[in-house]
Amino acid sequence: MSKEFLYTEITNGFASQIRNGVLKPGEKLPSVRKLCIEHQISMNTAKRVFLELESQSLIESKPQSGYFVSQLLSIKLPLPEVSRPSLIANNNEPDELISKVYENMGKTNLTLFSIAIPSGDLLPQAKLKKEIINATRELKSGGVEYEELQGNLKLRRMIAQRSLSWGGNFNENDLVTTNGGMNALSFCLMALGKPGDTIAIESPCYPGILQLATGFGLKVLELPTHPAHGIEIDALKKAIPKIDICLLIPNFNTPLGSCMSDENKKEVVKLLSENNIPLIEDDVYGDIYFGSHRPKCCKSFDKEGNVVYCSSVSKTLAPGYRVGWIAPGKYKDKILKLKLLHSTSSISIVNEAVANFLKTGRYEKHLQELRKTLQSNYQNYVQTIVQHFPEGTKTSRPQGGLSLWVEFDKKIQTRKLYDLAIKQNISIAPGRMFSLQDQFENCMRLCIGLPWSEETQQKLIQVGKMAKVIEREF
Repeated sequence: MSKEFLYTEITNGFASQIRNGVLKPGEKLPSVRKLCIEHQISMNTAKRVFLELESQSLIESKPQSGYFVSQLLSIKLPLPEVSRPSLIANNNEPDELISKVYENMGKTNLTLFSIAIPSGDLLPQAKLKKEIINATRELKSGGVEYEELQGNLKLRRMIAQRSLSWGGNFNENDLVTTNGGMNALSFCLMALGKPGDTIAIESPCYPGILQLATGFGLKVLELPTHPAHGIEIDALKKAIPKIDICLLIPNFNTPLGSCMSDENKKEVVKLLSENNIPLIEDDVYGDIYFGSHRPKCCKSFDKEGNVVYCSSVSKTLAPGYRVGWIAPGKYKDKILKLKLLHSTSSISIVNEAVANFLKTGRYEKHLQELRKTLQSNYQNYVQTIVQHFPEGTKTSRPQGGLSLWVEFDKKIQTRKLYDLAIKQNISIAPGRMFSLQDQFENCMRLCIGLPWSEETQQKLIQVGKMAKVIEREF
C-alpha cells in the first residue's frame, strides 16, 4: 500500500468516525507517536493526518495535551432558510442603507463587522512595502510609464500558473489586469449587457454587484439560494427564457459563504452555454478555503469561452492595492476596448509588486496562515453566538471566505440593530442591503476577518445583547 493511499485511508477513517458520532466532541485522539506505531507510518505522515483533520474543523489541538475532536461539532445551530425571492426582475435598491454602512469603511474607531475584507493586522504589510520598493527599482523609469494594455506580463504569468490548481489552465495571453475586482466586474457588465437586459444573481448578493447592475440599467432577477450549496439549479432553468446574463460567486460567496458543488458548476456552465447566455464568475474568495484543497471554478468546465472569470487580491492580500484581473474568454476584444477607454493602464508599481510576491512563494505561505486564522475566527464567532445571541438564532456554515450570515427571529429587525450598534462604535451589515427585494430584514452579515481578541469578542457579545433588547421590546 502506497504512503499516499495509507495517509488518505487513515484521514478518511477518522473523518468518518467523527462525522458519524463514533468519536464524540471533546474526545481525545491517539498521540502522533501512537498513530505511527498502530499504522506503521512515519511521524511526518501522522502529523499530516492531524493537520488535514484540523483543516476540516473536525479536530483541534491543545498545547501540551494533544488532539481532540472539535467542540464546535456539538454546536447545532440551524442553517438559515433557503432564500425565496420573487422570480420577477426588481430594482428596488436599498441605496441609502448601503451608503450608510459603507461610509464607515476605513474608520479606525469602529469595530467593522460590516466590511468583508481581512484586517490589515492579518496581512503581510512589511513584506509588501519591500516589494513596492523593489518594483520601483525593477520597472523601466521606476514605474511612471504606462504598461501594456493587457497588463503586467509577470503578474499575468503568475496568475496563469496559479490557475492550474483549480483547472483554469490559463496562459498569460488569456488574462487582462484591472484596477481591482469591482473594476473587472464593471468591464464585464458593460461588455456583455445593455440597459434593459436582465441579469440573474444569487440572493442574497453582494451589495456592490446590485449597485453596479442597477447603475448600468440592468433588471435584476434574484435566484433562490441555499446557504450551503448556492443557487437552486431548477430555479435557474425556469429563469432561462427571462435572462440575458448571469453573474455568480460560486466559491464562498458573500454573504452566505455557500460553495456550489462541482456537479452544479458543470451543469450551470452547460445550461448557460447551450442558451448562449454569458456567465460572469467572481472568484475573489476562492483562495480562502478551510478544507484540504481549493475548489474548482465554473471556468474549469468552460469549453466555449462563455464564462468570463474575474478575481483579485483584494480579499486575500491587499484591498488598497486594487489589483484584479479577467479571463474574458471569447469576449477579450470587447474587454480590451473598454479598458483602453476607461483606464488605459493598470497601476504599474503595485502590479509588479504583487507579481513578485506571488513569484517568491510568499503569497501561498500567507494564504495558509490567513486560512487558519479565518477558520479559527469562524469557530470563535459561532461559539460566542451560541452563548450570547437570542435563542433561535441561525447561522451559515461557510467552508471558506470572509462572511458569516446570521438569521434572527422575524421580530428582530437588523436595521434597528445597526442603529443601536453604531452608537457603541460597532458596525454590522443589515440583511436588507443584500437584495433588491423586501427580504432579509431579520438577517445580517458579519465579517470574520478581524483579529480575534477579548475586545472583538466583547463587541460581538454586545451585538447579541442588543438583539435581545430588540426582541424583548417587540
